[in-house]
Amino acid sequence: MSNTTRAIVLAGGTGDLGGRIARSLVDRGGQVRALVHSGTSGDKRDRLSKLGVTVIEVDFDHPNELIDACRGATCVVSALNGLRPIIIGMQGRILQAAVASGVPRFIPSDFSLDYTRTRPGDNRNMDLRREFMAQVDSAPIRATSILNGAFADMLAGQAPIVLRGVRKVLYWGDADQPMDFTTKDDVARYTAAAALDPEAPRYLRIAGEVVTPRSLADTMTQMTGKRFGLLRAGGIGRLSMVIRVVRKLAPQRDAVFSVWQGMQYLRDMASGRGKLQQLDNDRYGVVPWTSARDVLDQAGRS
Repeated sequence: MSNTTRAIVLAGGTGDLGGRIARSLVDRGGQVRALVHSGTSGDKRDRLSKLGVTVIEVDFDHPNELIDACRGATCVVSALNGLRPIIIGMQGRILQAAVASGVPRFIPSDFSLDYTRTRPGDNRNMDLRREFMAQVDSAPIRATSILNGAFADMLAGQAPIVLRGVRKVLYWGDADQPMDFTTKDDVARYTAAAALDPEAPRYLRIAGEVVTPRSLADTMTQMTGKRFGLLRAGGIGRLSMVIRVVRKLAPQRDAVFSVWQGMQYLRDMASGRGKLQQLDNDRYGVVPWTSARDVLDQAGRS
């Protein structure tokens, strides 16, 4: 594959996941152009430039600038993060620019559980992805969405699941409900491979590991030599009630990851509605995936 067929445009490259995707693309020989706002700090630009990424300053409200930045690329990858103005607005304008400039492929910023199976109205952020899905599927471009469950990195403490202090694994619903977790680095590696794959399908579903609350408790017991038990907070119905109360008391309408939004995500996992079905982990070769134990062990050492 020549360099001209490895030109990838990346939106959101200054973010956490986007930076990892940029690194993985460069490692695979991709010629990466990262789109950044005019006000982007020098430090963020420098981090991308040091990776070998070409940083392009654009006005995301100016269609012609976006079209020029996309011209000649074989895929546009979005790792944008936000609410409606970003996921529907800005990402929509980038999609339109990709189509106008003749880019054949587009990877939207989905990177989530399986929102194609969740219930409309249950999860604000998944509803936005579903709305954008309709935009993508009506556009004359080949799209690939990568679904990865939840980021396994959150098991290190960001998500209230593994409670080291009281040696419990907190869960809602069924202690044996399978849940998908994938580290950001593994998602980035796989996304880079998909971006460089002209035959990538509409959906790719991956999971670094599929775990249950019970298996997490067993893993922590084996790792630490101290018994970790299960702590059931309630059923899915109770979780829904808590979400309604929290959303009323602390609306945080402009927060991408408000407390209640995180609880909505957890509900889709605990209920099984967002569970990934057939996995595509081996599409780009059999490689070691980072396990939940790896994440938890690293967190315990830090």
